[in-house]
Amino acid sequence: MKYALKHDTINLTRHIAKDIALIYMRRTNMGALKAAAIFSDNMVLQREKNISIWGTGKDGNTVTASINGDSADTLICEGRWQIDLPPMPAGGPYSLTVSDGTDSITFDNVMIGEVWLAGGQSNMEFEIKDSDGGQELLSTLKDVNVRYYYTPKIAYIDEEFEQKERNSGWSEFSEENAKHWSAVAFHCAKKLSEELDVTIGIIGCNWGGTSASAWMSREAILANTATRIYMDEYDEAVSKYTIDEHRKLWDEYLEYSRVWNEKLGEIYAKNPDTSWDDALEYAGESKYPGPKSPFNEMRPTGLYETMISRVCPYTLRGFLFYQGESDDHRPDVYYDLFSNLISEWRNDWDDEELPFLFVQLPMFAYENAPDTKHWAKVREAQLRVYKTVKNTWMALIPEYGTMDDIHPKVKKPVGDRLALLALNHVYGMDCKSDAPELDRFYIKGDEIHLLFRKTYGGLIVKSDRAEGFEISGDGENFHKADCSIMGNEIRIKSDKVSRPKFARYNWTNHGPVTIYNKAGIPLGGFRV
Repeated sequence: MKYALKHDTINLTRHIAKDIALIYMRRTNMGALKAAAIFSDNMVLQREKNISIWGTGKDGNTVTASINGDSADTLICEGRWQIDLPPMPAGGPYSLTVSDGTDSITFDNVMIGEVWLAGGQSNMEFEIKDSDGGQELLSTLKDVNVRYYYTPKIAYIDEEFEQKERNSGWSEFSEENAKHWSAVAFHCAKKLSEELDVTIGIIGCNWGGTSASAWMSREAILANTATRIYMDEYDEAVSKYTIDEHRKLWDEYLEYSRVWNEKLGEIYAKNPDTSWDDALEYAGESKYPGPKSPFNEMRPTGLYETMISRVCPYTLRGFLFYQGESDDHRPDVYYDLFSNLISEWRNDWDDEELPFLFVQLPMFAYENAPDTKHWAKVREAQLRVYKTVKNTWMALIPEYGTMDDIHPKVKKPVGDRLALLALNHVYGMDCKSDAPELDRFYIKGDEIHLLFRKTYGGLIVKSDRAEGFEISGDGENFHKADCSIMGNEIRIKSDKVSRPKFARYNWTNHGPVTIYNKAGIPLGGFRV
């Protein structure tokens, strides 16, 4: 295959994906019955919903799926089949059998429980073994009612694509199995399993460094005027080379990165305190994340095609999501990008009501870097999504952000806060899960009065004094403000602003977090 693309032609990856898909189809129509790779021994199926089972096989054959006395069947059409089994209560272990009269597949140790997809980039990907207390947790925990499916991290579709998928499968918790699981997703799932007394299944579908655009279709990105820049930039870059040229450039990048990482390991092995500048002087320039290419996992649409589409429409309770760091260069576009992602995923799963729980970015900045406010703007976009997109809930974790480290190692509170949101808003349990929210404000003299809800009895200061408020009369020149807290109300003023009109709180990439509600959940940044 060799393609030369122009600026206005369709995505090169689409061409490749279509060709490979046709190859698979021809093979499948002549071959044995198969279920999608996500179905395996030890899997968790969603309780109290129709259970979607799908796969490939020979046209004209009738496929029957059976579990615990329930069964359903369908005809294979154009090499594909999908069956919806009736809703079942929590329970197990069961065996699920799929048969077409000639071939039969049996999956054992299947549980019916709660299933969540954990998506995003590196902070969702961050593994238990590397998290704070993770090694001890792995070695001491026993009988954890959580199971995990790690969606194969496949950057592009090639002739080995199917085999890569076949190497995947669900696993039960053990010290060895769980060390590579998402720490955030695990802690969320563990708390849910304890409170709900059912097996929790997590579908890990994440990749570090990725923009939200990597997890969306071409159509969804181009449908919005604000977001189409992601696709336009990519198309322009890709159009400059043939597929063979792209392959060569990508292989060269991989080899350079291999050598570069070896050198980086050498310098840090000699001196763990080596500065980044000195490390680069020894190892050479970092070329991460590599060229814009149909082989680069960072490309727009790429992981939607190779990961999301491969696990959809596995029946879910909802989504967990932690992402936004890699879109901080376009904070003003993030609301459109993120809200469209939510809409597309729900549409793909054919359920506009699917709960979507996500983590707002914490405090973060590199020391001595200028405060661009870009992370504050991404947080604002995330807050707007929570306020405007139905069945979304946002976990706030500003206090767990770390200066100079974009990957905070403390993950248990993050997972716990997601779990509390789910228990409250998805499962209907009475628990204190929400962060304080600005309800309304008014101006009286030289003071701005801010009134909050979801304080669970009032706001408190967890520091020597409350910090982070600024006030302005023109919306441009802001000054630090003094504040007084009285129950659900905060009053702010500055002797430098006699007629205030604007206020903001923690409008910064990184800063102290001092104000909480009585449930111990912090107040997030905002501006009015």
